[in-house]
Amino acid sequence: QTGTKHATERLPPEVTLAFASSGNSLQRWMQEARRSGHEILIQVPFEPLSYPANDLSRDMLMVGQSASENIEKLHRAMGQITNYTGVMNYLGSRFLADADALDPVMRDIASRGLLFLDDGSSARSLTGTFAKTLSMPYSVGDVLLDGDLNRAAIMGKLDELERIAQRKGSAVGVASAFDESIAAIAQWSKDAERRGIEIVGVSALATSADQ
Repeated sequence: QTGTKHATERLPPEVTLAFASSGNSLQRWMQEARRSGHEILIQVPFEPLSYPANDLSRDMLMVGQSASENIEKLHRAMGQITNYTGVMNYLGSRFLADADALDPVMRDIASRGLLFLDDGSSARSLTGTFAKTLSMPYSVGDVLLDGDLNRAAIMGKLDELERIAQRKGSAVGVASAFDESIAAIAQWSKDAERRGIEIVGVSALATSADQ
């Protein structure tokens, strides 16, 4: 909760915050984030290839479960807070690569007009394919900023993110609410704006994948 507090208070309001559906005091933090001007997402746990070593929670969506069970878990996760613009995965390297398991989940999210942000951690993810089929707002992370939890390394990843944005027109960086990450992003944001980089919420970059 300390990381959440620091992210809400110290990061520019243009930075989108994703809240894990299994987190504590979610209503409180959602309200704090919205008051501070942040766009928010709900982060849903999906089965990784490392399961059962990585057993995220009893509400993790799993390949071996029925569509109705996974939809029930999705709805339970989505019911934890309000005022979010979309859904983001937490892990999910197995689930997001399984078309049969993913299909009803993506259809349910799309039917609600929500965007999907894929954190970009799995090269085998099919979320982009489904987003295109369903014409739903979609975006994918370009750079994991804090795989190396070192401020200098994070600043290096932020520089990489900036180069991608200059080349492509936009880029999405993903990080966790570690002190090192928050401090680096806060510092980089101030300097980046002076270099003509505009920071926007993820919904500004999430377009229908058929466009």
